[in-house]
Amino acid sequence: MKLRCIVSGLLLGAGIAAHAHAGMFDDEEARARIEALKRETAARFERMEAAQRQQIELSNQIELVRQDIARLRGQIEVLNHEIESAQKRQKDFYVDLDDRMRKLEAAAQEQHAKATAAAAAAAAAAAAGPKVDPAEESRDYEAALTLLKSGKYRDAGNAFEGFVGKYPDSGFQPSANYWAGSAFYQGRDYAKATTYFGKVVSNWPNDARAPDALLGMANAQSDAGDAKAAKATLQSLLGKYPSSNAAQVAKQRLARK
Repeated sequence: MKLRCIVSGLLLGAGIAAHAHAGMFDDEEARARIEALKRETAARFERMEAAQRQQIELSNQIELVRQDIARLRGQIEVLNHEIESAQKRQKDFYVDLDDRMRKLEAAAQEQHAKATAAAAAAAAAAAAGPKVDPAEESRDYEAALTLLKSGKYRDAGNAFEGFVGKYPDSGFQPSANYWAGSAFYQGRDYAKATTYFGKVVSNWPNDARAPDALLGMANAQSDAGDAKAAKATLQSLLGKYPSSNAAQVAKQRLARK
């Protein structure tokens, strides 16, 4: 009987200990799950915050791109305006050039008529030397001028160059040399342009084209990459022909250098 009571007591104690141990295990498991849930929740928040930061950064980048696009559009508008202005100035230049060309050619023809009349007597008295046909001379000059007006600059330059060599005593020489320089300049033969503009200034310094010839020479030197020579030519233009329209252009260009 006593042995039975002792066995029963041992079994009862073991049952209580097992129950207490089971309860303790359940609490630890619950805490472990809670900790795991906390870690998972924290990880999710970190991922959400990272995604939010990326979204904010992307929005900032998009805004920067929009600002760049707006700035580029503004620059394009400015460039388009400058191009339109340059085209208008070029058109006005050619209109003015044509008007001046007509006036100069009218004066040149008048001078040529006088020079031809004076040279006719001398030519008749000369025993040697080829005779010049005034009609042919005028036709050759007009043909070269027509090429220039048509925009055939290289052909016009060659035609004026041929005229200068063929009619060395022509009254058209100042005009022919000037238009040769202009034609070669438009045809981007800057060396020849400089040569013929220089001949106008050297041989006919009092001619109405001399100031424009110096300006044309400066343009040719500048486009050829010789900025120093171009500056010297502009300064020479200001010194020799200060009241000319070409000198005003030279003054503006020198002020920008």
